[in-house]
Amino acid sequence: MSAKVTIYDKQNKIKTTAEIRRLIRKACSYTLKSEAFEGDAEIDVSLVDDDQIKEINSQFRGINASTDVLSFPLGENGEYDINFASGAFMLGDVVLSVEHAICQAELYGHSVEREIAYLTVHSMLHLLGYDHIHSEEEKAVMRQHEESVMKKLNLER
Repeated sequence: MSAKVTIYDKQNKIKTTAEIRRLIRKACSYTLKSEAFEGDAEIDVSLVDDDQIKEINSQFRGINASTDVLSFPLGENGEYDINFASGAFMLGDVVLSVEHAICQAELYGHSVEREIAYLTVHSMLHLLGYDHIHSEEEKAVMRQHEESVMKKLNLER
């Protein structure tokens, strides 16, 4: 299993370090390993600011507000599009507001690195089919998986 994570830094306000980009790739890989994902995977991650994610949230979800992270899965029920050139499963897109992550890290009293890793893991689980919207049971299961990966990253609460 390998993960090809392509990161697009589209924000204008904050410089994203190589360390943060490595952390995002690591969070994607650890999530796939934790979920025993079989095969190679491709994930696109766009780093944006609050204004940009607000626009995307409005366009795709009809919610005119910024948010921390959005997930756009390309698969359903374990079936994914395949990149015929590489043979890898195309899991989808993650759009992460670095600006929002910085504010949340401050609010929750932990590092920006932990917040960005958590948001990446959270979004990866959405790409793999997990949800937390419809029931408390789904939310609890997803939270358990998030915490498991965060522990492996040594970034638990």
